[in-house]
Amino acid sequence: MQPASPLEIVCAHSPDSDDAFMFYAMATKKVRSRLVQVRHVLDDIETLNRKAMAGEYEFTAISYHAYPYVADKYMLLASGSSIGDGYGPMLVSNTPMAVDELKGKRIAIPGKMTTAYLALKIMEPDFEAIPTPFDKVLDALKERAVDAALVIHEAQLTYSKGGYHQITDLGKWFKSAYDLPLPLGANALLRSLPEDVRSECCRLMRESINYALENHEEALNYAMQFARDMEPALAEKFVGMYVNHYTVDAGEIIPKAAQKLLDLGFEAGVIPKRVEVEFVR
Repeated sequence: MQPASPLEIVCAHSPDSDDAFMFYAMATKKVRSRLVQVRHVLDDIETLNRKAMAGEYEFTAISYHAYPYVADKYMLLASGSSIGDGYGPMLVSNTPMAVDELKGKRIAIPGKMTTAYLALKIMEPDFEAIPTPFDKVLDALKERAVDAALVIHEAQLTYSKGGYHQITDLGKWFKSAYDLPLPLGANALLRSLPEDVRSECCRLMRESINYALENHEEALNYAMQFARDMEPALAEKFVGMYVNHYTVDAGEIIPKAAQKLLDLGFEAGVIPKRVEVEFVR
C-alpha cells in the first residue's frame, strides 16, 4: 500500500528579516514533514491581513489586530508570534512633539489592519489616519504631507538616520500602561484543516524557530537578503528583538496580552466585535 502523499499547503508571510529568520529552516527544508508539504508565498503584512479575511491561504502571517476579522476562519499558532516586550512600533515626527500634541494631527500609518495602528488608536483616538505603504511613511513625513509617521519593521532602528524625532514607542507605552508585552504579528491556520495537520504545522513552525536560534549565523545570513539594506549588526539586533522566547512558544502571557489588546480595541470602538483568542499548540 502506497503511503498517502503529503498535503500541500501554502504558507504566506512577509519578506522581513525576522520572518525570514524564523521560517528559514522550513523554507530550506532543514525541517521536514511526511504529512504536509509547504509552499512559501511572500507579501507585505497588510496584504496578508486582507487575504486572510477571504481565507486565501492555509497558513498565514497576520497582524494580531486582524484576528477578530478572521477568527471565524483561522486559529492562531502558539509558535511564531512577533512580540515587542517593552519596545515596538514608533511614532516619529520632523521636529520634537509630545504625545498630547497628537490630537487632530495627520499621521501616516502602515495600514488600518496593522497592530501598530490599533495600539496608536487605543493610546490616542483623535487623529487623521493616512494609510501609506509601510516603507513610504517616512517619505510622507519628509515631504510634510503628514505631521507624524507610524514606523514598523526595520525602520524602527533606522529612522533616526533621517533626523526624525521619536514621539513615543508604542511597545514601551503598552508595557507601562498594562504591564504586558505588545503582541504584534502572529501566524494563523485555517480551522478547516484536519487537526493532525494543524498540530504538524505548529511543530514545523516551532522546530524552524528553534533551528534558527541554534544555528544563528546561518539563519541570519539567509535573513539578511530580506533586511532592506540594513547593516548586519542592525539586522541582528532587529531579529533578536522580535524572535525571542515568546516566538518559540506564546505560553500563557501572550494569549493574555493579545486578549487585553483586542478587548481594548473593542472598547475603543476600533474593533467591531469582541473575540476570544484561540491558539493551536
